Amino acid sequence: MNILLTGSNGFLGSIIKKELSNGNNLTTLSRSNSDYIISLEKEVPLFKESFDLVIHAAGKAHSLPKTESEKKQFYEVNFLGTENLLKGLEKSFLPKEFVFISSVSVYGLETGVNINEDHTLLAQDPYGLSKLNAEKLIINWCKENKVVCTILRLPLLVGKNPPGNLGAMVNAISKGYYFNIGKGQARKSMVLGIDVASLIPSVCSIGGIYNLTDGFHPSFYELSLAISKNKKRYFNLPVFWAKNLGKIGDLLGENSPINSLKVKKMTSDLIFDDSKARKILNWNPEIVLEYLKRETLD
Repeated sequence: MNILLTGSNGFLGSIIKKELSNGNNLTTLSRSNSDYIISLEKEVPLFKESFDLVIHAAGKAHSLPKTESEKKQFYEVNFLGTENLLKGLEKSFLPKEFVFISSVSVYGLETGVNINEDHTLLAQDPYGLSKLNAEKLIINWCKENKVVCTILRLPLLVGKNPPGNLGAMVNAISKGYYFNIGKGQARKSMVLGIDVASLIPSVCSIGGIYNLTDGFHPSFYELSLAISKNKKRYFNLPVFWAKNLGKIGDLLGENSPINSLKVKKMTSDLIFDDSKARKILNWNPEIVLEYLKRETLD
């Protein structure tokens, strides 16, 4: 296949690039070190070739915006960047298939169990809202141009040198200052980046919207033990004390390492249902904890 991959230098983009390079003619687009060196939020690309498949993995994530300017960046990168990519494809050659790497953030939920693709999309935060609006834009564009549309809504991604909250957790564990809250019993959906990449060639011709998880949804306690190879039993902070520290953090402002929102996230289940992908796509990924038994993340 002739494939265009945006965001090819990102965490998931790098995994997809490695997985799909063999046997395909892969063209990359990123801000640097790629076939097309472009900032999509700033310009409309002009492509010299046609593509069977476009995988749109470029985007801004893994940061908490502190200013209006930083909030605006989510809109510019995730929505305007998507809009410019679609304009570029219209001016060049339309693909047969389009895969968008989205996020479970579009649901706008901090807690919940067995959340499926039919759940109302409630995102209000800058990141989730930018992904939601990009989804709507892509769905309409694909429908108008008769392009097979696939949207993959992903939870926490796992792989080597992970960014974001998981990367911070790995770093805290390696330096010995990680602790669980409320015995670390809260469960979270997650999925291996390599399993997402491996699914794309089979799902792209089918289309649809899918949640993807490992199906096990480990607790913070299970995850922390797996990352440390069962070598450590971590200090546990009771929920009561964590909530009080969170309130103090709220008063201290943006520079505080803990606040009420972080405490809520670390003490609440957030589990997504991927039974649609399992039924339609034969999705059968590896359980993250099994992966961690043989691999290290740093």
